[in-house]
Amino acid sequence: MPNSANMRYINLKAFGAPEAMELAKGQPPVPGDRDVLIEVAYAGVNRPDVAQRSGRYNPPAGASPVLGLEVSGKVVAVGKDATGWTVGDPVCALTPGGGYAEYVVTPAAHCLPVPAGLTMLQAAALPENFFTVWVNAFEACRLRAGETFLVHGGSSGIGLTAIQLARAFGATVFTTAGSDEKTAFCRQVGADHAINYRTQDFVAEIQAVTGSRGIDVILDMVGGDYIGRNLKLLATEGRLAFIAFLQGSTAEVDFMRVMLKRQTLTGSTLRARPDSQKAAIAAALREKVWPLIEQGKVKPVIHQVFALADAPAAHRLMESSLHIGKIMLAVGEDPPR
Repeated sequence: MPNSANMRYINLKAFGAPEAMELAKGQPPVPGDRDVLIEVAYAGVNRPDVAQRSGRYNPPAGASPVLGLEVSGKVVAVGKDATGWTVGDPVCALTPGGGYAEYVVTPAAHCLPVPAGLTMLQAAALPENFFTVWVNAFEACRLRAGETFLVHGGSSGIGLTAIQLARAFGATVFTTAGSDEKTAFCRQVGADHAINYRTQDFVAEIQAVTGSRGIDVILDMVGGDYIGRNLKLLATEGRLAFIAFLQGSTAEVDFMRVMLKRQTLTGSTLRARPDSQKAAIAAALREKVWPLIEQGKVKPVIHQVFALADAPAAHRLMESSLHIGKIMLAVGEDPPR
């Protein structure tokens, strides 16, 4: 177990712009009884990191104030009541925070093995997106084979994960994205229909394709005026899950449609869930999704890898929305060239 005070990590000096982040050195965290300590190889960059940096998404009580919700690396210490892992095991993990650092603590039950055939870089791109999509689309909304599925923001890490998983489990997949390049990529990874929301009315396009039947399950990270448009698209007994609100969390809608079509609206954040729920999601992924990854049916898409010290540039790219797929930080290894 490391005992040096020379752990490199990204310190958030104050809430604000990407430049508020700086490379610093400090003491490694100490694992609790049910935790493991991971020597980090790579960390994922996610929208909640940007929100936390901006002062809009505080970490839960007891969590590290350091940014970073997913990592890959090697277990270097195990709490006395932690099970399933031993020192030296390669893992990828969902973390409560602290991923932008050379060492991070997380509950042992939130770790997963690095899927066979994947690199440490690819493995670090899995946890946040796969936990989120699985629990919302497949558990809360009960997406089934033969149904129609729509995910907005299809070229994001979440979007590309949702497209591939929904397709792998037998759904017909619709998505929206902001350019012809992005919609083409979405089709390449498995979307049956990809709509450029800047040049097309996605409601009209989808209603035309479905014969006005609509969509069985919608996964939305946009909010704002998409809320009412989603409800128009939602089929009888359709399910709509909110996972973020990039355009705001309020809207004026007519809920009579919800009653008449027996629709279900739900939503969640991942970070605030109890540890036991996250452990259950990890177990479900290991059983039902990890085999698909190892068979090559589902895979993470990496857009760009930055050095840890370049975290501000990674956040600027995230906020530009110019990326297709995951943005990553190389923590314990040099970025691929």
